[in-house]
Amino acid sequence: MSHYQTPPKDRVPIIQKAAFGAGHLVNNLLPGSLGVFSFFLLTAFGMDPFLAGLLGGLPRIYDALSDPIMGYISDNTQSRWGRRRPYIFVGAILSGLFFMLLWQLYAENSQTYNFWYFLIFSIIYLTGNTIFSTPLIGLGYEMTFDYNERTRLMAFAQTIGQISWMIVPWFWVLIANPNLFETQAVGVRQLSVVVGTVCLLFGIMPALFCKEVDQSNLTNRAELTFKNIFTNLKGLVKSMIQISKNKPFVKLCGATFLVFNGFQMVASFSYFIIVFYMFKGNYGAAGTWPAWFSTISAITTAFLIIPVISWMSDKWGKRNAFIISTAISMVGYSLKWWGFNPDNPWLIFMPIPLMVFGIGGLFTLMMSMTADVCDLDELNNGMPRKEGTFGAIYWWMVKLGQGLALVLGGLVLKLVGFDQNEVIQTAETLTRLRLADILIPAATAGLAIWVMWNYDLSEDKAREIKEELVRRRGEL
Repeated sequence: MSHYQTPPKDRVPIIQKAAFGAGHLVNNLLPGSLGVFSFFLLTAFGMDPFLAGLLGGLPRIYDALSDPIMGYISDNTQSRWGRRRPYIFVGAILSGLFFMLLWQLYAENSQTYNFWYFLIFSIIYLTGNTIFSTPLIGLGYEMTFDYNERTRLMAFAQTIGQISWMIVPWFWVLIANPNLFETQAVGVRQLSVVVGTVCLLFGIMPALFCKEVDQSNLTNRAELTFKNIFTNLKGLVKSMIQISKNKPFVKLCGATFLVFNGFQMVASFSYFIIVFYMFKGNYGAAGTWPAWFSTISAITTAFLIIPVISWMSDKWGKRNAFIISTAISMVGYSLKWWGFNPDNPWLIFMPIPLMVFGIGGLFTLMMSMTADVCDLDELNNGMPRKEGTFGAIYWWMVKLGQGLALVLGGLVLKLVGFDQNEVIQTAETLTRLRLADILIPAATAGLAIWVMWNYDLSEDKAREIKEELVRRRGEL
């Protein structure tokens, strides 16, 4: 158990935690909805599969470039309202509005028109989302400087964020329901307005209610002007080089890449196993079982696993909590062999409480540890603090790996012999598919444990760094 007490000045009030959590709800709901809605580019709007793939991939290249730039801008902004909150406020409004506009497509339009409409608005939407999301992540890293309060803050935010994943799986059911919408296209257009409005309203909450760090203690920030644009670019490159030399941060990125993308690579496999193994390719019989599997996973993560992770972190430290929770998830993955049982569909829920320890612990702990790493960077490299740039690079790595995982997931489906044109898959294919569903995330989780084994930014070391930074700044 931690032998330190969090001082009152480092405790985050519940209203600020709730507002920050509202931002994370949006940060999960937008990409989750985008993933579901993108499926209907094929079925509702008749988009060629290759063109639909381009619409999924091309904007991500732009997204990967814009995130670090926005992080650097946010770190170096000087304004009376702070360096994060103005962007969060404007970005939330832009994200919500442009998400609605992105999906105002009509099947009657030509495929070429719909392709260019969607591509252009994807880039515009991602710009607004980057303006919102990158400063939000940076804000979370600086809302408290206490080692344990950081974990409690991230645990609270991740719990609220999981609500998105309780809702998103049901969008498939709603959009395809002829009793609700005349066509799938109508469903996409109307539901996008609901999602965009919700995200706009919840997205501005962190800007209105969260408190930023005292800017009087932030020095050496770059002057952001068009005249200094090349100097600013050099500053961004310098910051990224410094961050790349931060060994604890590199370990966090590597472990996240392994756990999250091992999970993502086989994320769709559960759906295929439920439909083709448990229900013999009968989509009607499979019904809402896949949606319930995702929803129960999110509920368990939010209300059971994340609180346990927070307790483990306080008792044994963040590194040990990560290793233990990741190891538990490996046991959960193995239980899927018996849980996906054609004779008893209810057993699909058996592995969930253990399996979701991996993802439940991952972002709660990694975001808290990244905040600690920002202190280490200030100790080694001085001002300005780089929470925005650290957050942007971390999530850029996540997005890059997610894209790679989607490609590799399709490759694995091909290698196991899955044939999308066949209702009945062979017994050999289903066996290989089930093994891949277990072995891939378990193996990447094991590698992540190895990466984090020698992670040395402990609570004692983090508090020593904090005390030195306070002394340097002349704070009381």
